[in-house]
Amino acid sequence: MPGPPVLLLHGLAASAASTWREAGWLDLLADAGRTVVAPDLPGHGSTPLPPARIDLTAFALDLVPAGGEPVDAIGFSLGARTVLLAAATAPERFRKVVLSGIGASLFRNDDSMLKVADALEAGDPDEPMARYFLDHARRSGTDPVGLARLLRECCPEVTAEHLSRLTMPVLVVIGERDVAGPGEPLAEALPNAKCVTLPGVDHFSTPKQYGFLDAALEFLDAVPT
Repeated sequence: MPGPPVLLLHGLAASAASTWREAGWLDLLADAGRTVVAPDLPGHGSTPLPPARIDLTAFALDLVPAGGEPVDAIGFSLGARTVLLAAATAPERFRKVVLSGIGASLFRNDDSMLKVADALEAGDPDEPMARYFLDHARRSGTDPVGLARLLRECCPEVTAEHLSRLTMPVLVVIGERDVAGPGEPLAEALPNAKCVTLPGVDHFSTPKQYGFLDAALEFLDAVPT
C-alpha cells in the first residue's frame, strides 16, 4: 500500500510551486504512490486573501476532512506552524507530521513577526528577514500589505496544551543556521518527536535540501520506488 495522502504547506511569501514543485517534492511523492494536497496559502499564488479574518488552522483542516483517512503532513515555516496548530486541533486527522523551519523560536516571547509585518507595510525594510520576504513577495507578485495582514491575524501563540496534543509521530527538520532554531527544544516538548539538524543550512534554503527530502520521505515511509 502506498500510504495516505500528504498535505504540504509552504511558508510566508512563497507558493506551493516555489517551495515544493521546483524542489522535486511533488514528483518524488508521486513516484512513491502518494496523493499530494499542496495548496497556496491565503494571499499567496492562486489563493486570494478572504475579506474576513484569516484563520490558517481552519484553512488547513478544510483540506483534511473529518472522518476520512488520517493524512501525513509536511509544513515549512508558517506552513509548519499551521500544520502544528491544525494537528493540535484535530489530532485524529493526522498520521505523521513533519515540521521544518520552526524550533526554539516558538518559545521566544518576542514581536519579530509583528516587526516583519510593519516592514512589509512600509515597503523599505532594513531588517534582513523582512527584506527577504518583501523581495520574495515582489518576485512572486504577492501583495506585501496582504502578507502583513496575514501575519497580524494568523500567528496565535503555540501553547504547551497545543504541543501535548501532537501525540502522533513528529519529525522536526531544521537547518543548523536557521534563525528559528535550534530544533531540539521543540522536539523535546512534543510527546513523540525526533529532530534532524541539517549542517550549514539556513532557513530559506531548507526546502531545497536533499537532507530534508530524504529525512522526510523516509519518516513518512514514502521513499520512491
